[in-house]
Amino acid sequence: MKDGIHPKVYKAKIQCACGFEVEALSTKGEAVHTEICSNCHPFYTGKQRFVDTAGRIDRFRKKYAKFENK
Repeated sequence: MKDGIHPKVYKAKIQCACGFEVEALSTKGEAVHTEICSNCHPFYTGKQRFVDTAGRIDRFRKKYAKFENK
């Protein structure tokens, strides 16, 4: 490896807004703050909910209801 071309690597504490902390290597500095992580994200926790925006689900069911009966 060449000397002087690689960035400094720090032992960083990554902190989420939910309070979850983990230690990792980072070039950003010694503390990294995030708003969301896999510990609190709805996709990973299983608390995901579907939002029916402007009746999209109802319009879809109405549109394809004729194919379901046959």
